[in-house]
Amino acid sequence: MLGWRLEKGSSPLWMRALIPVLSILATFLLTATLLVFARANPFAAFYYMLVEPLSAPVSALEVLVKATPLLLAGLAVVFAFQAGYYNIGAEGQLYAGALAAAWVGQLPFAQTTPALIMIPLMLIAGFAAGMLWALVPALLRTQMGVDEVVTTLLLNSVMLYLINGILNAYWLDPVTFWPQSPRIAPSAEFQVIVPGSRVHFGLVVGFIVMLVLWWIINRTPLGLRMRAVGLGKDAARFMGVNVARMTLVAALVSGGIAGLAGVGEVAGIHHRLLEDISPGYGYSGIVIATLGALNPFGAGLAAVFIALVDVGGQSVSRQLGIPSFLADVVQATILLTTLALLLLTRYRLRKVVEIAHG
Repeated sequence: MLGWRLEKGSSPLWMRALIPVLSILATFLLTATLLVFARANPFAAFYYMLVEPLSAPVSALEVLVKATPLLLAGLAVVFAFQAGYYNIGAEGQLYAGALAAAWVGQLPFAQTTPALIMIPLMLIAGFAAGMLWALVPALLRTQMGVDEVVTTLLLNSVMLYLINGILNAYWLDPVTFWPQSPRIAPSAEFQVIVPGSRVHFGLVVGFIVMLVLWWIINRTPLGLRMRAVGLGKDAARFMGVNVARMTLVAALVSGGIAGLAGVGEVAGIHHRLLEDISPGYGYSGIVIATLGALNPFGAGLAAVFIALVDVGGQSVSRQLGIPSFLADVVQATILLTTLALLLLTRYRLRKVVEIAHG
């Protein structure tokens, strides 16, 4: 008698490759059910979410604008997760980078310094600020064994309160009394790379970071050691890998990349620091990294997809009167379905033959 048994073991490689596709399909099936209960047409909603934004050049380019910080936030999470360091603090690190960029960009010397110097200086400052904000939870993890999920998450709120205090106490606009930093110097602003749009140099930065991370993770001894730590710390130690050092490197580089996302929002979009400069890009980075299977190129595709959902959510709201929070529901559902499917990859179905007695 033939039967099937669910047992622990690695699933086939082709099954893992299908996880993003299956996750997206399951997400749209679940959200379609919610739309039906809300008396909305799911097909129309998904058309306005996924197709309509790409039908016009203006909205299609806006998807790339939205994808820029999402790409960098996703890459930051990918790099940390590769080493088994669960950085949930990309949002706070993004704000740290934005704060550093806003400060450097409005210093007196910035008005007379050429862009060839100011742009690298802004990127370095943002990267360093993100690293600095990631340092404390990284040290707590490597030196004292404190769970980084808790510390990185809590530091997001600390950074938001810090930004709020600085903007309302030191950078409050004396004319409008609006909490925002002074405008950065023109030489510190990212150049627009597509005329007539808001697509800026930050997208190029994200693409370069994606290529560099792929090379580091897959083609260098550092990447090999990081992946070894992520797969199993005890085995990595047996191989002679300094687990604490690799964890610290992954955490700091991850924080720095998230800081670059903040630089892009200041230098490329708003040209000043605002309280709500990020609508949650750091948290979306977790969704992007997970959906992209912790692969830099996969994160790139996932960032564009999440950006499309975000821009499309606004379109759905305008056309059908559905709250724009639908995009947030889709993102959250994608994360849950992807995690569920990843859990299933730890098991496999095995055909067994049962011999009947008697």
